Amino acid sequence: MRQVFKTLKRNYLLMLPPALFFFLSFSLLELTQRLILREYGISLTNFAGAAIGALIIGKVVLVVDHLSFIRKFSDKPLLHNVIWKSSIYFAATFTFRYVEQIVSSLREYGSFVAANQHLLAEIVWPHFWLIQIWLVILLFIYCAVRELIRAIGKEEVMRLFFGTGGGTRSSESLDESCKVD
Repeated sequence: MRQVFKTLKRNYLLMLPPALFFFLSFSLLELTQRLILREYGISLTNFAGAAIGALIIGKVVLVVDHLSFIRKFSDKPLLHNVIWKSSIYFAATFTFRYVEQIVSSLREYGSFVAANQHLLAEIVWPHFWLIQIWLVILLFIYCAVRELIRAIGKEEVMRLFFGTGGGTRSSESLDESCKVD
């Protein structure tokens, strides 16, 4: 039983950073949408949707990180890994969103073909593509920051941002190491 709790705690701590990042991101998107729609007299409150979406993406990131091919470009410059991981996370998230919609339509329409036809006919395409574009951008930013932290080290990032942690490099030595000859 102790091992189960240890595993749950570890998975929770691994899922927490992406879930927090995407909760803040989705909340900002929700706030923006709310402010735009308020001008037209439409009230919309869906911060719970932002929380659920963030938890879903956090879980997708956690699951995808366990796939063997996710580290394909670990020995290449960071940009390769960022683009690779962003693409995989996007494909996984896109697939999850599609399956989620199909499953809810399957209950109503009975067959996969009918549910898919209904989904394609009823989807609001501009809204769908807006969400997908934002998701690509947010996944890219998340992966870039995550890979940068992996390359620099958590302690050094904490020291650079908050002045805490175990890093001992001064900003002058960091500036010297970043100069291009």
